Amino acid sequence: MSRYEDKSHLDRLNEALESGEFKQIRYTLNNSLRPVEVARLIEKTPPKERQVLWGLVGKEIEADVLQELGDDVQGEILSRMNASEVLAITESLDVDDMADVIQQLPDTVMRELLGIMDKQNRDRVEHVLSYPEDTAGGLMNTDTVTIRPDITVETVLRYIRRHDEIPEMTDTLIVVSRKERYIGFLPLTKLLVADPTITVREIMNTDIEPIPAEMPDDQVARLFEEHDLISAPVVDEEGKLLGRITIDDVVDVIREDADHSLMSMAGLDEDEDTFAPVMKTTRRRAVWLGINLLTAFLASAVIGMFEATIEKVVALAVLMPIVASMGGIAGSQTLTLMIRGQALGHVERSNAGWLLNRELIVGTLNGLLWASVVAGAAIIWFNDVTIGVVIALAIIINLIAGAMAGTLLPLGLKALGIDPALAGSVLLTTITDVVGFLAFLGLATLFYT
Repeated sequence: MSRYEDKSHLDRLNEALESGEFKQIRYTLNNSLRPVEVARLIEKTPPKERQVLWGLVGKEIEADVLQELGDDVQGEILSRMNASEVLAITESLDVDDMADVIQQLPDTVMRELLGIMDKQNRDRVEHVLSYPEDTAGGLMNTDTVTIRPDITVETVLRYIRRHDEIPEMTDTLIVVSRKERYIGFLPLTKLLVADPTITVREIMNTDIEPIPAEMPDDQVARLFEEHDLISAPVVDEEGKLLGRITIDDVVDVIREDADHSLMSMAGLDEDEDTFAPVMKTTRRRAVWLGINLLTAFLASAVIGMFEATIEKVVALAVLMPIVASMGGIAGSQTLTLMIRGQALGHVERSNAGWLLNRELIVGTLNGLLWASVVAGAAIIWFNDVTIGVVIALAIIINLIAGAMAGTLLPLGLKALGIDPALAGSVLLTTITDVVGFLAFLGLATLFYT
């Protein structure tokens, strides 16, 4: 680990900024830290200091630092540049990285930037931009080395030596027909030890299928994991080679998916800037709070239906949160397991029934266990056997409801094209609150009236 990644480095940097020691900071950023370390340092710096830091980053590493920044921070920096400045920074990037940066720009600036690019780069970038960002086509890089199947190994080696350099993460050469259709691939490790006189066709591999451009990025990541890939070809519907995906892009997908799962549970974006301005943060969170307020009103309406019962038995008001909380926790456990299973490709329609039965049994057993514990505590607390019976039955009902909702919600939401990680927790909370209050207060009304 770099000595600049320790806990006190940011404090020392702030002291240097306050004292105006910009020469020292500039040297540190451009000579002592790697671009990714500079990016992380910028991301964990408040907005005012962040602008100063970016201004001290040298031109030679600006592009590398920019592509390592999260979308929010990247967009903030790009918003202060014109098209020419963006082009000057991004023209050294790979096409896929350049496309990622360009997508952070306003439409007017994006069009202006594409207009001043040279035709070759513009065509490549527009080709990548024509695919959604979260697909194989959006991830791919068009910089590939292709060869024909009928040439000899010696010819391939002479062809490679004519290049000043080959693209990064090149572990294989892609074999294509004269019409640029994918045929197979030739690992460099096999090429280097092969007989120079044999043809590519004799030693190439054809056992791994190319990746369709429309494949979602999470499925791409799964393929890389299953086959231990470093790079993989991307093809269109007719099998024509479009580009390749490399492991560094897949690692980004895995990290972003993990961030998305975590942040979506709170209604936040995975690229949320920790130091985003107050008003921007307020607007983003206000929407989620508003949605939760509506669900809270629904739960309150259910409670209001039993106002007379609550007035008669005050203990109900004390015990109500227990029923809702137990169901909510049980449902969240199931929901989290299902969302993870979907992300890993474990959960399908064929095995959903088994999972539902398992979760219902688990919910029932846990319901019986904890219902007896809570019932005993309630009876001792309020010296009332009836309230113990009521809360025990309500807990069993709500844990079963939570297990059912936690299993079925992700399946239903995914079928509707809605992200379960984003909407599942709100709907689950609503269901367990409503069912919990309805069961507890409904049973209390039945027993006490």
